[in-house]
Amino acid sequence: MIRTQPPADGGETSPPPERGRSTGEARRVGVSRFNRTREKTERARRLRRDSTNVEMRLWQKLRNLQLGVDFRRQHPAGNFFLDFYAPALRLAVELDGGQHAEQTDADRRRTRWLEERGVTMMRFWNSDVSQNLSGVLETIAAEVAALQASGVTPTRRWRADLPLSGGGEKVLKGIV
Repeated sequence: MIRTQPPADGGETSPPPERGRSTGEARRVGVSRFNRTREKTERARRLRRDSTNVEMRLWQKLRNLQLGVDFRRQHPAGNFFLDFYAPALRLAVELDGGQHAEQTDADRRRTRWLEERGVTMMRFWNSDVSQNLSGVLETIAAEVAALQASGVTPTRRWRADLPLSGGGEKVLKGIV
């Protein structure tokens, strides 16, 4: 029998971390219910609310399965937030504005971290989306088709790379 730790507020036991998976099964594949934090959720919401005109233009074309795959906007991944992410294909689409010309090292680290986890990265300049939206969409659609043809499997939820607060492993009483 698999048990979950009761919440601190004394309510019912917490649900499994991923729809359709038991807690034990989720642990075996490396899913962590501790990766989603209130701060990450609030930051993702703020990024969605304060998105640029260029991001909104592209989002209007990516949303609602218009390219045959479900995209998420401002999706948390580790310590990063992806502009657009298709979990079924492990495909991330990033829009780079003028500030990215000075952040090449940070962008390389981010790309390397994602590629180590099997995520395909596509980067476009804001000016590409503004001046050639149809070309950007064709490029994304071609990558979507290639990934679908290759049989890429969906990614599991992002694992936190940092230990729980306190620095050690958390031992839950009553877990069998």
